[in-house]
Amino acid sequence: MGFSKRGAAEIVLRVTAVVALLQFSHAAVYKVGDSAGWTSIGNLDYKQWSATKTFQVGDIIRFEYNAQFHNVMRVTHPMYKACNASAPLATYTSGNDTINITTKGHHYFICGAPGHCQAGQKVDINVLHTSDTAPTTAPEGSTAASVPSASSPAPSPSSGISLRASKGSLITKLCLAMAGFAVFVSGFY
Repeated sequence: MGFSKRGAAEIVLRVTAVVALLQFSHAAVYKVGDSAGWTSIGNLDYKQWSATKTFQVGDIIRFEYNAQFHNVMRVTHPMYKACNASAPLATYTSGNDTINITTKGHHYFICGAPGHCQAGQKVDINVLHTSDTAPTTAPEGSTAASVPSASSPAPSPSSGISLRASKGSLITKLCLAMAGFAVFVSGFY
């Protein structure tokens, strides 16, 4: 039993469709603080953490933390600078909060527990570029929200490097190799 030319053509079409879908679904998911998560322990520098990332519209920001001791508050730039948690734009308290970034610009988050923001538990997610992809849905079991940009001054340059291009091109190469193999194999039948 082997491939017919028609069967090979179907495989090529399916692989091409998969490549096209993968190219349009490359939103990144960022866990704030990486393995340390959202915490006031350990002198984690969230400013440094965010400077190593290239955020885009459609990306997902995930805050993981112990909900007994922390929360996440979306705030304006003046509130962020002053660590003012008195009137947040939004508050998240699940311990596993997933936020879809829907606009470019600065997105400011602080921990509202007394003293935590002053100790450095605050992050500025600066989205420099828009993406032509739609935001993806949040992972199951998490609290999801779409976040428009807080009012802020002009964006500053980012030193982060995007992994999207390399991830996308690797997937593209793999799918094209699979399509080429299907065409090669169909030549024998």
